[in-house]
Amino acid sequence: MPRNSIFTTNETNFELIALEVFRFQYEQNTVYRQYCQSLNRAMDAIDTIEKIPFLPIQFFKTHTITAGNFTPAAIFESSGTTQSINSKHLVKEFSVYEESFTTAFKQFYGNIEDWCIVALLPSYLERNNSSLVMMAENLIAQSKNDNSGFYLNNMDQLKNTLVQLEHQQQKTLLIGVTFALLDFAEAYPMKLKHTTIMETGGMKGRRKEITRFEVHSLLQQAFQLTNIHSEYGMTELLSQAYSYSNGIFNSPAWMKILIREEDDPFALHTTTSTQSMAGAVNIIDLANLYSCSFIATEDAGKLYPNGSFEILGRLDNTDIRGCSLMAL
Repeated sequence: MPRNSIFTTNETNFELIALEVFRFQYEQNTVYRQYCQSLNRAMDAIDTIEKIPFLPIQFFKTHTITAGNFTPAAIFESSGTTQSINSKHLVKEFSVYEESFTTAFKQFYGNIEDWCIVALLPSYLERNNSSLVMMAENLIAQSKNDNSGFYLNNMDQLKNTLVQLEHQQQKTLLIGVTFALLDFAEAYPMKLKHTTIMETGGMKGRRKEITRFEVHSLLQQAFQLTNIHSEYGMTELLSQAYSYSNGIFNSPAWMKILIREEDDPFALHTTTSTQSMAGAVNIIDLANLYSCSFIATEDAGKLYPNGSFEILGRLDNTDIRGCSLMAL
């Protein structure tokens, strides 16, 4: 299965490539094949995306999900809590992840070298196996801006950096975990004209859970901004979706959202060109070539006719995770 075809996927050939990835993973991923067989889904009977079985995301906590045998270049692990079992995503080639987030960033935000990347990710920097930290670290390096970098708890220094960047009229991306952005907003409100704020979700018990709308309103007021951007990703994915405002996300071409019934995990809502659909979120991430590209998440969401989507919160009776998104 050639990986070059993944990042040249478009609306016309998506289903063809997705079916090719499915057949590759059915043959090479023992856990996924056994799951499909337990559902009596034979490989040859799968001829449309809607017939592909989606692996429950919990399997990343209890099984080793790999397509083929390999020594991983990286192992991403979810943050979780001290009482929970964390998901582990074994990554065969870091270059696949790098190509995924770099290509998507350029698609949504343009040339990386035009940006100063400032990352406020204290809870993630405290561990060394976060896919979000690795992405931010790589984007910081690619930006080639001397002021790009991470901030743990040194918010006074972050304030001084942003003031300097604003004075220089430097296009800046402040990407941060939600509780840290709110802490910073309370301590150092300021007018930002050249800075884009992107929240990645996550309270980690540091603050009372509030809706995304409330989070964005607080940040908009503190920094006198019209829009707050968002990133949607997770340990089990090698791709991210982005929102420019109001929590409405768009995916790169090799990532697709489908909606399933909340009370029937095998029933997909039929896509229409005029109606939005709400339910549980299934994700196809073709960048997950060497793990599993077809994942049934624990998120509730709404899919719009143009392919954009919202995350409405967590499904009932699911684990609270470090980067879980705020309920709406």
